[in-house]
Amino acid sequence: MSALDVEALRAELGGRYAAVRVVATTGSTNADLVAAAASTADRTVLIAEEQTAGRGRRTRTWVSPPGSGLYLSVLLRPEGVPLARFGSLALVAGVALVRTARAAGVAASLKWPNDLLAGSSLAKCAGVLAEVADTGPDPAVVVGIGLNVGPLGTAVPAGPGGLPPTSLAQEGGNADRGRAAATLLAAFDEAESAWRGSGGDLGAAGLLAQYRGACSTLGQRVRVELPDGTDLRGLAVDVDEAGQLVLDVGGGTRTLSAGDVVHVRPTG
Repeated sequence: MSALDVEALRAELGGRYAAVRVVATTGSTNADLVAAAASTADRTVLIAEEQTAGRGRRTRTWVSPPGSGLYLSVLLRPEGVPLARFGSLALVAGVALVRTARAAGVAASLKWPNDLLAGSSLAKCAGVLAEVADTGPDPAVVVGIGLNVGPLGTAVPAGPGGLPPTSLAQEGGNADRGRAAATLLAAFDEAESAWRGSGGDLGAAGLLAQYRGACSTLGQRVRVELPDGTDLRGLAVDVDEAGQLVLDVGGGTRTLSAGDVVHVRPTG
C-alpha cells in the first residue's frame, strides 16, 4: 500500500487537531507521545507507517506491519475532566472505531473493554490503549489505536486472548488507509469533544448509549480471567457510566474495570 498523504489528511481534518504528524517507522506511537507529553500540545496526532514495538493492554504486543494498517496515537489535555474519568476514553475511541468500520462498509461491534470485532466471524480488527502521562498539574492522556485496514497475510497472529485477526479489506470493506484515517480521526474528534464537553460523563455525552448499542459482550454469558489466575463466570448485563462491565453472577452483581481483567471470553 502507498504511504499516507499527510498534507491531504491535514486539509481534510481542517482545524480539528493541533498537529498531525506521520513518521515512517517508530517503536510505539503511544510511547513516543507519553515520553514527549510535557512539551506536546493538546490534540496532537502521531501516525506511524510501521511500529516495531506496538503494544496493547497489559503490555501485550500489537503487530504493526508496514503500510497495512493505521497505527496512531492522540495526546489530549482534557481540562475540566476529572483524572478518574480518563480511562473511559478507550470507550470513546471504540465508538469512533465502529463508525469508521461501518463507513468502510464493514459490520462491526465492540468486545468490552477495547476490541473492535468485524465480520460474521467476529474477528479482531482493532484495539485501543489509553495511557495517562504524568505531566504534573496539567495531566495528559494518550489514546492509541491500531486498526487493521489492508490484507493481513500471515504477518499478524491471533492475539493472546485467542481472537483471530481480520481487517477492513478482508471483510470486504474499503481498504483506502487515507480514507480510514480521515474518517477515524473525524469520528474521534466528534466523540471526544462531546466527552470533554460533558466533563468526561459518557452518559451525558450520548456516548454510553452508543457504546452499549454496539457492544456484543452485553447479553453474553462470559468467563472473565482475573490477574490472580482465578476466573469469574456470569451474564454480562451492562456497561456502567464509568465504562465498567456489570456481571450478574448467580443473582448478585459484580462490577469490573478494564484493569481488573486479563481476558473476557464468551462461554456459550
